[in-house]
Amino acid sequence: MTNLFSTFDPCTGSLSLNWMSTMIMFIMMPYKYWLIMNKNNIVLHILIKTLHQEMKLIMSYKGSSLLMMSMFLMIMYNNIMGLMPYIFTSSSHLIFSLALALPMWMSFMMYGWLNKTNMMFTHLVPSGTPGVLMPFMVLIETISNLIRPGSLAVRLTANMIAGHLLMSLLGSNSISSGLLMMLTMSVFMLLMIFELAVALIQSYVFMTLTTLYSSEI
Repeated sequence: MTNLFSTFDPCTGSLSLNWMSTMIMFIMMPYKYWLIMNKNNIVLHILIKTLHQEMKLIMSYKGSSLLMMSMFLMIMYNNIMGLMPYIFTSSSHLIFSLALALPMWMSFMMYGWLNKTNMMFTHLVPSGTPGVLMPFMVLIETISNLIRPGSLAVRLTANMIAGHLLMSLLGSNSISSGLLMMLTMSVFMLLMIFELAVALIQSYVFMTLTTLYSSEI
């Protein structure tokens, strides 16, 4: 490892297969040819049903929950698989998170401005705003709309990098001493539990914020 950030280097050779780990998640998808669902499928079914019931309260368009849940499962599988050894964490790169956030945001904006132009103009000025502050509110709302895909992508990437960077830093300093290595392993176990929670929470936050952005149109 040349430096601390080389852990997140996607190019490790001329025949690098790091990005193939993004597709390995499809192996974990449930099978449809079993008569009785196994425990993994039951847990996944309960999770999808719970998310669907929650999104129905804020989702104004029918059928959109399928897209949001698919995005949630894709991010969740990639985040969890990034915790396994020798597997590349694709969600720790902006090229992955921006590829999800930017097309979704562009589709929301294009649909809103082409089909609901008056409503989009209404969102730029909140109700009850004084006339003097209206130009400033339009500027602030426009900037906040423009930075939404960037904030979604950076939030996911930064949270996935932080934990992996901390574990890489602790792992590189625990080789010299046996006692320090034993103490570090206990810290690693706590960090792995924490990173598992972060992987689930960040996929849920990404899906929820995208759903909230679509509900404003």
